[in-house]
Amino acid sequence: METIFTAGAKMTPYWWEKSPPKQIEEAALPRSVDVIIVGSGYTGLHAAIELARGGRTVLVCDSGPIGFGCSTRNGGQISTSVKPGFDSLAKAHGEATARRIFEDGRHSLAWTEEFIRAEGISCDFSVVGRFHVAHDRRSFETLAASIRTQPKGLEVPAHVIPRAEQRSELGTDVYYGGVVFEKHASLDPGLYHAALVSLARQAGVEFAPHCEVTAIRREGRMFSAATARGQTQARNVVFATNGYSGALSRWHRRRIIPIGSYIIATEELPEALVDELIPKNRVVSDTRRVLYYFRASPDRRRILFGGRVSMGETDPTKSGPLLYREMVRLFPQLAGCKVTHSWMGYVGYTFDTLAHTGEHDGIHYAMGYCGSGVGMAGYLGMRVGQTILGKSEGRTGYGETEFPSRSYYFGRPWFLAPAVHVYRLRDRLGL
Repeated sequence: METIFTAGAKMTPYWWEKSPPKQIEEAALPRSVDVIIVGSGYTGLHAAIELARGGRTVLVCDSGPIGFGCSTRNGGQISTSVKPGFDSLAKAHGEATARRIFEDGRHSLAWTEEFIRAEGISCDFSVVGRFHVAHDRRSFETLAASIRTQPKGLEVPAHVIPRAEQRSELGTDVYYGGVVFEKHASLDPGLYHAALVSLARQAGVEFAPHCEVTAIRREGRMFSAATARGQTQARNVVFATNGYSGALSRWHRRRIIPIGSYIIATEELPEALVDELIPKNRVVSDTRRVLYYFRASPDRRRILFGGRVSMGETDPTKSGPLLYREMVRLFPQLAGCKVTHSWMGYVGYTFDTLAHTGEHDGIHYAMGYCGSGVGMAGYLGMRVGQTILGKSEGRTGYGETEFPSRSYYFGRPWFLAPAVHVYRLRDRLGL
C-alpha cells in the first residue's frame, strides 16, 4: 500500500512549525520560592501568571521541555467543557452544585476570550462556532431535544441543523445533522502556549525545564521538593500535570486516566476543497463515544483530523494511516491527499468525566479535563492561583465534588482496550 505520508512528514505537532516548545536555559534552582508548580501546560502557566502578578515568587518545573505536553498537542478547539448533562450532574451532586459547574463551563469560554483579547495575544483566536454532529438518527434526536430543553438561566446560543441542510455546514453525507454551538472558538495551541510563557516570564516566574519533581514532603509550614536538579522549598505546591501525571502523587495518579488522542494534518489543499468540506470554518466534533474531532487549519489550507483509533496506545506512524482511513471515509474528496504531520498527546480523563480542582494533603491541584481543556485548564489554573492568594472568587463548582477513583485502578489503565472495544460496538449499534 502506498504511504499516506509526504516525503519528510513529521511525527510531531503541526503547531510546532510556528511555535516549537520553548527552549529555556536550565539555570540553578532557587533555594526557596513561595509556590512550586509541577507542570508547564495551560493550568500551570495560568496559575503562575495569577500568582506572580499577585506578588508571589513562582517556580514552574517540568520533566521535559516547557510546553511539551498536551497544551501544544491538542486540536485548538474551545468549548464550555462540561461533558455530563445537567440532569445527571444534579442527581449526583445536587442542583446548586450542578448549576455552579455549568456556570463555570460557560465562564471558562468567555474568560479565555477576554484574557486573550486583554493581553493582546496573537494566536489565531476566533469565535467560529462548533458543529456537533450526530453519528446516527437517535443521537440527532437526543441532541435536538437537549437544545430545546436547556436548563433555565444556563442557555447557550445554539441552533439545530437537520440532515437535509447539513451540507451548508459540512461537506459529507455520513452524519445525521447536528447542533451548532455559536460561541465555541478555535486557536493555535502552540502560539497560545508560547504567549503564556512570555507573560509568565514578564511577571517574574522562573522555569525549570528537564527538572522532574520526584518527591514532595511537608516540613512544618513549608514543602520540600526533591527534583532531578536538587532540592527546593515552597510555602505552596500546585500539581498541574493532568494526562501526564506520574508517580509523584499516588493519590492523584489513581484518579487520572491518561488516554492517547491522535491527530493528523493534511498537506496544503485547494482553497475550494476546504471551502466545500468546512464552509463556515467551524470546529467539528461528533457524538460517538470514541469520537472524532476536526477543523481547518487557521490559514484554511489543511484539514486537521483527530480521534482515537487503536485499542491501546500506539505511535503516530501507526495511528496516522488509521486516522487517514476514517477521514477519507467521512470525506471521500480527500482520497489521495497526503499527510504532513501525525502526532499524539495524553488527555487526562476522570471516572466521572468531570474536571476537578481542590487541595489534598495541602497540595493544590486542577486536572481531569476529559479532552475539553483548552479553555477550562487555563480557567481552573487561574482559579487555583486566586485560591492560594486568598481570594474568595477562586472557589468553583468543580471544587465541590468528590474526586473519585476505583478500587481496581492504580494508574495503569488496563481496562482501556476492552472499554474502547465496547464503546465502538455500541456506537455501531446505536446503543
